[in-house]
Amino acid sequence: MKTSPLYLNGGWVSTQTTLRVVNPATAEPFAEVCTGDRKMVAQAVADAHAAFPSWRKLPAKARGDYLRKIAGELEQRRDEVARTITLENGKPLAQSRGEVDMTVAHLLWFAEEAGRCYGRIVPNQADGKRHLVIKTPMGVVAAISPWNFPLVLAVRKIAPALAAGCTAILKPASATPLCAVAFAECVEAAQLPKGVFQLVAGKAGEIAAEFLANPLCRKISFTGSTEVGRTLIQGAAAGIKPLSLELGGHAPVLVFEDADLDVAVEGVMITKFRNTGQSCIASNRIYVQRSIYPKFVERLVEQTRALKTGDGLEDGVQVGPLINEEGLTKALEHIEDATRCGARLLCGGKRIARKGWFLEPTVLSDVPARALCMIEETFAPVAPVCAFDTEAEAIERANASPFGLSAYAFTRDLDRAYRLMESLEAGMIGLNDGVPTTSQCPFGGVKQSGWGRELGSEGMDAFLETKHVSLRVKL
Repeated sequence: MKTSPLYLNGGWVSTQTTLRVVNPATAEPFAEVCTGDRKMVAQAVADAHAAFPSWRKLPAKARGDYLRKIAGELEQRRDEVARTITLENGKPLAQSRGEVDMTVAHLLWFAEEAGRCYGRIVPNQADGKRHLVIKTPMGVVAAISPWNFPLVLAVRKIAPALAAGCTAILKPASATPLCAVAFAECVEAAQLPKGVFQLVAGKAGEIAAEFLANPLCRKISFTGSTEVGRTLIQGAAAGIKPLSLELGGHAPVLVFEDADLDVAVEGVMITKFRNTGQSCIASNRIYVQRSIYPKFVERLVEQTRALKTGDGLEDGVQVGPLINEEGLTKALEHIEDATRCGARLLCGGKRIARKGWFLEPTVLSDVPARALCMIEETFAPVAPVCAFDTEAEAIERANASPFGLSAYAFTRDLDRAYRLMESLEAGMIGLNDGVPTTSQCPFGGVKQSGWGRELGSEGMDAFLETKHVSLRVKL
């Protein structure tokens, strides 16, 4: 098996310890990545801190040019990197190509946004004073990224941090580090100054502990579970360390009787089954108005049964394996619990008898609110559906969750659309749209789904300090 080194302070470093990367389609390891200890992470932080003064002084256009070069390198290697994502994550190859494309789009967006970190001049309220508000980069940023979208969710942090003038250290998920290695190779090819971007891998708790305790690390940006987010919050308290947290979701979908049924079913299929249902913004609770409930469920089951499940490298595959045995076991437990609570299993529901961690795409109807899948994030190709009668009921049920990352609604009533966008408790709302994420708009949640925003102009603000300068002048 090939063993990939770490990228530290502008060079490649091999270590004696490694972690194995497993292909979820075969449940077999196929590569290794070197790992580092806490001492190595501390050195990476020190090197990033040393690189910060010269990087922040570069004109914004120059920083943007580096991001464009990285994007160009990544675009040239699109098919190779997409294949790597599929091998370590399991998602269909077409979706991996889409992830690479979105990563390139993020890099290009923040390359331009680097020149738009505007301050302002504030009218003075006293003679002899002038007031300026300026934005300055925070310093060393630690980025901890997840396995479900391993490349694009890492670059959502790295690209704005670098564009803002910060230096960055990436700790990828242990299950999916290889695309991060490929990204580091693109960084090297773009000749980014040493120490500006570094890649570390190893024990998550040990690495996070160093990021939290090290005063030279000025910011941590994390995407992952709400449970880990709580741990980071507790660890950050001692040093009042700023955090950006994109945490768990439990997205509701509301389908009203005036919706275009074709658009609604298509939207649910995308939000539920993309990335094998392993998405923080995946639809987890599907509420359909009673008058169209039978017809909607019939169409959803028909299209779900038609999905092709298999190894993501196979032609035409739409649903790949789950990331590991634990994820598959949890999904099966949620299905069993739902049927025990009274839900009807309309299709799927079983493990597929082949190597790897495959689950039949599943539709459950008449799912009661007490079922685990209506309370917890399932993170699998399992679609629980139930009926509602009134708009007020639908909104109440949609908001009855401690999470608020995303929500979806399908309606052709413009008045209702405005009521929903104001009433639904979510950081992102897709109205007649199953794919709301885009580089130029903020991504993040409310309630227990996180702190702060990624992407858009807000994605730059996450790595900038705001300073007020009061200037006394002789007039």
